[in-house]
Amino acid sequence: MKRLLLHPIHCLAFGFGSGLAAKAPGTFGTLAAIPFVFAMQFTGLLTYTLITIIAAVAGLWICGYTARTLGVHDHPAIVWDEIAGYMIAMIALPFTWYNVLAAFVLFRFFDIVKPGPIGWCDRNLKGGAGIMVDDLLAGAASAIVLHGVHALLDLSL
Repeated sequence: MKRLLLHPIHCLAFGFGSGLAAKAPGTFGTLAAIPFVFAMQFTGLLTYTLITIIAAVAGLWICGYTARTLGVHDHPAIVWDEIAGYMIAMIALPFTWYNVLAAFVLFRFFDIVKPGPIGWCDRNLKGGAGIMVDDLLAGAASAIVLHGVHALLDLSL
């Protein structure tokens, strides 16, 4: 499996190796997203949003390609979906320790529990969409909750 990291598409799908963690690869994939989110904070909201859209759309192909290569629909090592989902969770939020932590916890919660349409997508979509869409929705749900909390507590965004 490690030899696949030499292939650029598989390296992305495996979250630069974070998905190869023996336990909780999705959690390690989410952790791998944090430095990228940090770096993107310096690009401005428009660029951050465009990069996130590109990561999400490209992820449909990246994850599908790697899944076909491995012969497994949603192999645990494929964590690009967690990276893109966490990018969505942090959209338009300041990079503070409490936002990073809250987005991490909420995203992992929605990704693991898969309530409502998140679970439906996970069970019914196939290919790259079947790998990506539930995590994109988990990221969106996390962002909605976080922005709602910020609005209720009048935290500066």
